[in-house]
Amino acid sequence: MTATITGGINIAMKVPPHQYHATIAFYRDVVGLKPFTAKAPAVGFELGPNRLWIDEAPMMSQAEVWLELFTDDSSAAASRLGEAGIVRCDAIEPLGEGFRCFWITSPASIVHMVREPDTW
Repeated sequence: MTATITGGINIAMKVPPHQYHATIAFYRDVVGLKPFTAKAPAVGFELGPNRLWIDEAPMMSQAEVWLELFTDDSSAAASRLGEAGIVRCDAIEPLGEGFRCFWITSPASIVHMVREPDTW
């Protein structure tokens, strides 16, 4: 089976502690996005049809944007991406047992979670 891969709805911004509160205030108070905290301690914002998650990341010195891709078959997607030379980087952040998802990076070093939509 060939996996279908499409864009997901979640965008994660990993922000170091010294920028975290100002970043939250920027999106909430300056831009005026509606916040929600369905996955505390991360703070989420409605970003059109997407969700922007702001995660405090003490191990980082600068902010990074991480994207989500959906697939109908995570095993087939992993094979397809592997055959294209894309290396998994599951150690980047633990996903927990039972999730049908994994991490990759693009050639430009942008982190992507590849997951089946019903597993997160």
